[in-house]
Amino acid sequence: MPYLFDRFEIPDEEPARNEPAPQPPRPMTVSELTEQIKSVVEEVFPTVCVSGEISNFSRPQSGHCYFTLKDEQAQLKAAMWRTSASKVRFDLRDGQEVVCRGRIEVYAPRGTYQLIVERIEPVGVGALELALRQLRDRLAKEGLFDPARKRPLPPFVKQIAVVTSPTGAAIHDFLQVLARRWRGADVLIVPTRVQGEGAAEEIAAAIATANRIARPIDCLVVARGGGSLEDLWAFNEEPVVRAIAASRIPVISAVGHEVDVTLADLVADVRALTPSEAAEIVAPASEEILAALTQTQRRISAVMRNRLLSSRAKIESIAARTVFRRPLQKIRDIERRLDERSDRINRAVRRQYEIAAQTLGGLSAKLETLSPLNVLARGYSLTVREDDGKPVRSASTLKQGDVVRTRFAEGEAVARVEKIL
Repeated sequence: MPYLFDRFEIPDEEPARNEPAPQPPRPMTVSELTEQIKSVVEEVFPTVCVSGEISNFSRPQSGHCYFTLKDEQAQLKAAMWRTSASKVRFDLRDGQEVVCRGRIEVYAPRGTYQLIVERIEPVGVGALELALRQLRDRLAKEGLFDPARKRPLPPFVKQIAVVTSPTGAAIHDFLQVLARRWRGADVLIVPTRVQGEGAAEEIAAAIATANRIARPIDCLVVARGGGSLEDLWAFNEEPVVRAIAASRIPVISAVGHEVDVTLADLVADVRALTPSEAAEIVAPASEEILAALTQTQRRISAVMRNRLLSSRAKIESIAARTVFRRPLQKIRDIERRLDERSDRINRAVRRQYEIAAQTLGGLSAKLETLSPLNVLARGYSLTVREDDGKPVRSASTLKQGDVVRTRFAEGEAVARVEKIL
């Protein structure tokens, strides 16, 4: 490859004085110079690994990423094309310390060089772990992991849907434990891949399918056996987490082993440490139910026996009362009191009658004494005017020709006044 100095001729010795001066070399164009620099730089630095801090990060609609890598003394332009950027698990942002692997490229239109990043890793923490932390924090702010939104499982399930690989050990362990503990439930397996590229979308689609099944599903189990962080990564991806959160059916997450905690575990209504424990959670043991029923039967029998004895004692106490031994006794007492009151009332009425009779006799005697008829019986008479019936008290009130009526002790007489004396 020609280098810059190839265009210049370096003389071995000074030209003779009598010889003509050499002609200057032909000047290079900017494009030619840039092309030679590009060839040198890209050949010398085909692959580089650079660490630095991200600044001026941008990601337009094209999906390409543009940023600057810098340290305390220098900075380097960098670009990451969409195909490589789509493979980055974590979110890139300003201030991150990263290690970039790629190649140096000279951008001729601007006469600058830049790092074309093919792979990028965060400093101090793995890319998957950082991506997991970022997604967990973002979803937690939305409330997807809030304990208040978690739902209880039904005490007895009849229909169970299991989202898992039909050929994996997880479904085998789950069915084995379930068959040993409880035979009263039907299991519907919704098959899906549980790891690899595109597995997260398949798992999310399987969860949505289980929610659309016409049969009433009591519980949904998302299960997978153990593995590395990479193997379990599908259960840390956003589509799976949101599908579990949107499920109308209560969800048990049984992913990995006890030490493995995925975002699916955090968003699920119940977390099982293993698929076997999921079977223990979703279905009670037949022996435990039988023992509980036997204990309940004993308690009910004891309570009923105590109530029976208590009721019998109350009945015997009531039966021993006077009202039940002599039911007419109270009526007889009331009749006796009524008779006594009737006698008192009759005596009081007779007494009042006698007093009234005595009073009436005295008044009658007084009236008899004052009666004008008694006066008439002694020879006196009563004269009244015929026209108005007024008594004549004085002869001076009469005049000749007046008609008067005189009443005697026996009979009456009508007379006309002839003379007044």
